[in-house]
Amino acid sequence: MEGANCPIPNKHNEQIILGHGSGGKLTQDLIRDFFFPSFENQILAGFNDSGIIEWGNLSEEYQNCIHRIAISTDNHVVWPLFFRGGDIGRLSICGTVNDLAMVGAIPLYLTAGFILEEGLSIHTLENIIASMKDAALEAGIEIIAGDTKVVEKGKADCIYINTSGFGVIRDNIDISGANAKPGDKVLVSGTIGDHGIAVLEARGELGFVSDIHSDISPLNELVSNILNVSKNVHSMRDPTRGGLATALNEIAKQSNVCIEIDEIYIPVNPAVNSACEMLGFDPLYIANEGKMIIIVAPQDTDVVIDCLHSHKYGKDAAIIGEVTAEPAGKLLMRTSIGSRRVVTTLSGELLPRIC
Repeated sequence: MEGANCPIPNKHNEQIILGHGSGGKLTQDLIRDFFFPSFENQILAGFNDSGIIEWGNLSEEYQNCIHRIAISTDNHVVWPLFFRGGDIGRLSICGTVNDLAMVGAIPLYLTAGFILEEGLSIHTLENIIASMKDAALEAGIEIIAGDTKVVEKGKADCIYINTSGFGVIRDNIDISGANAKPGDKVLVSGTIGDHGIAVLEARGELGFVSDIHSDISPLNELVSNILNVSKNVHSMRDPTRGGLATALNEIAKQSNVCIEIDEIYIPVNPAVNSACEMLGFDPLYIANEGKMIIIVAPQDTDVVIDCLHSHKYGKDAAIIGEVTAEPAGKLLMRTSIGSRRVVTTLSGELLPRIC
């Protein structure tokens, strides 16, 4: 993509210029007029080089688990910037929140770094910031530090965003890709492939118009609900790039187990399935941004699936398989015709610039 592909501002809109990255008055104006009004909080208001966290200001519940801290970072380069169901701003918040939640952490704070391309419309930047604000409010987290750099026109693609997240883990939580055990059940929180196909449609690459929406969502509340009803969740993973198949392969290898899934139980939006058939894609490898895999002990399967179904981000959840001992490190799928096949990790880049 070339810099010229940035959303074109109209004559009433200001644009990002190199001076916005100078560190001087224009940078200060950009921060004061656009970033601070949306992200303002007590920590950010210090206007220091680092956000300082006072543990005494946290609730007693969080103070008691500060010796177990989860930290995650992610870069966001999706194109186009806006698509049905989301945008790069919402993606940047939810992506990092979900990475923290997948180890059972309670996300508390984020940092945000922006690479802006000269010529980016200020109006476009405002919309992205507003989307980040809304997602952060929904997730219940605060953005406490950030940075902005501007590069010459043609040296980037409108805007790239880095977010780093910080959360705490309660003492009785031990969730890892290495903890899946034979006998465990494999659940997925909803239909797969929605995000990747929504982005493709926004690029005009489907060849038809559909009503497919990206599934970008913060999953930390749903994870908290699950952990409140079950102490036997062993593994969780958000199947983003590489999709469901790649995420399950990673868990199988980390835990040295076999994961068997049933094709007929895997939830796929019919419109997504049609798009994949037309394009020659397998929904198992399409990116998701608001779904998660849950691997749970068999005795807690029912309470976890009920918990999922009671939440707006888990209403289409399904039990799709189970963990076995052999062949270790493999993902197998029972097909709709009754056969079994090995499902491998995604090789190469199926959909570039998807998140």
